[in-house]
Amino acid sequence: MGKFGMGQSIKRIEDERFLTGSGNYTDDINISNQCWLNVVRSPFAHAEIKKIDLRSAKKANGVLGVFLNNDLESLGFSGIPYDSAPPDKSGNPVEIPHRPILAKDKVRYVGEPIAIIIAETLAQAKDAAELIEIEFNELSAFSDISSAIKSDKNPIFNNFKKNILVDWSMGDEKKADLQFKQADKIVSIDLINNRIAPTAIEPRSVIANFDKENNNFTLITGSQGSHKLKEWITGKNGKKAAEIKPEQLRVICPDVGGGFGMKNFLFNETLAVLFASKYLGRPVKWTADRSESFLSDTHGRDQVNHAELALNKEGKFLAIKVSSYGNVGAYVSQFGAMIPTLAGCGMLCGCYDMKAAFVNVKVVMTNTVPVDAYRGAGRPESAYLIERLVDKAAKEIGISPEKIRKLNFIKPNAFPYKTPLGMEYDSGEYEKIMNLAMNRANLQGFEKRRKESEKKGKLRGIGLSYYIEACGGGPTEFATMSITEDGKLLLKSGSQNNGQGH
Repeated sequence: MGKFGMGQSIKRIEDERFLTGSGNYTDDINISNQCWLNVVRSPFAHAEIKKIDLRSAKKANGVLGVFLNNDLESLGFSGIPYDSAPPDKSGNPVEIPHRPILAKDKVRYVGEPIAIIIAETLAQAKDAAELIEIEFNELSAFSDISSAIKSDKNPIFNNFKKNILVDWSMGDEKKADLQFKQADKIVSIDLINNRIAPTAIEPRSVIANFDKENNNFTLITGSQGSHKLKEWITGKNGKKAAEIKPEQLRVICPDVGGGFGMKNFLFNETLAVLFASKYLGRPVKWTADRSESFLSDTHGRDQVNHAELALNKEGKFLAIKVSSYGNVGAYVSQFGAMIPTLAGCGMLCGCYDMKAAFVNVKVVMTNTVPVDAYRGAGRPESAYLIERLVDKAAKEIGISPEKIRKLNFIKPNAFPYKTPLGMEYDSGEYEKIMNLAMNRANLQGFEKRRKESEKKGKLRGIGLSYYIEACGGGPTEFATMSITEDGKLLLKSGSQNNGQGH
């Protein structure tokens, strides 16, 4: 450590443990008398469940129990709550559909859990799963945004027409329209932010142990936020997943094994394992395989965007208008409806000075895995949109990408600066930073490098993008400091390592 305590690298101390195979991930942990849970999942994206026959599975070797959603509800495990959702454009709260832990009368995406089997071994649980017989009535599935909004036939939830959960807006539409009427040039772009399936180093894994004598649970799982997970299970703002009091649940997070947002959330399997442990009075473990992860982990992105930029004859930005569709999947995950709306849209002005902005987002449900925060959670999508739009504007008016940016950057003397979308920036020297980046990248020498590559039969390209981030959110964190009797300093902090190192 040098003179200053912030802004410089310090040596990592955790790497040796990981590199020598000494990590302690959830799947490394086993508890005495532990049994295993397996999940039976839907093979259909959209179907009615007509009949389920569990008789043969219950008689299978090693099976301790086979359960449906009614069994979980009878023990107080009611469903998966959402955390927050945006209001509609009139300011009215949106009605969020109930999300059961196991599908009841209908399945809404491939991989949705229908039944759980607990057995002495994982192999026995998987064998028993093959004996469960389910009769389905397959329905038309909406696999993407386009198909979801074109039909009201067999909607995913009956009270949402064209599968639109909420129609939301931000900014001043009238002011933006006025700037567009005065514009000398209007540039537009259509973009798709494709769906992404996160792939953690360690697939999700959960162990639950119910102590009947003390009437409490221990939950072990590689979560990105043990306190938030406990809050969602035991209750917050009238929403909770189970009839468990906060003092009855202890959540332990060992090494996380990668998450990038996905391991923040409360999933079906976590609640199923808690239920099974209480019902059987034994420790219960579940670990996803790669196929299960692909079918059940929250996905990311999945947006369709149309954006327009109004400019005057000098190339100065006047206003931006954005119209988007954001896919949340078949159910609303904890922050699912927030990602395409409040989480990222405030950053759509980027680092550019303009007079007005308006955004309209229709949040759509489809027969796909629920979507939630992943790698930036809405802000990368906004940065991609504004930067692609700025590049297209430069091309259409015939100036360089760097020149159009320098012309429109918020100037250092304009800070603090409030954007037309309500975000307040405290400081910035955007042109200085861009010049530094261009010099380090040797932008002036690019054409020479391109020609050298062409001689070797290769193509060389270069791009320019600016990214401004709002990342100050998150749960409140507390810290306590004390001095022990032997003179040591003890610091306790609520922050945890999510796999990225601290």
